[in-house]
Amino acid sequence: MVQALVTLDKDTNRVLNVVKAKYDLKDKGQAIKVLADQYVVEKEPELRPEYIAKMKKIMKGPHTEFKTIEEFRKHIEGGK
Repeated sequence: MVQALVTLDKDTNRVLNVVKAKYDLKDKGQAIKVLADQYVVEKEPELRPEYIAKMKKIMKGPHTEFKTIEEFRKHIEGGK
């Protein structure tokens, strides 16, 4: 775990106190974690355009269906 000494303005401190009270947390560090976790859930990661193009190409390509795991295993292991 990383420790950090931070300087907060009055409004940020107030928000952290509200989050801390709302979720019955022990300290402001836990409140920061709650806010960071919410940010990660709400913020969708941006994908590079070349990755999106590559995935579209893969999705358009031929697909192989396997009836058993053994068929799949033979396919990925090169027919062994």
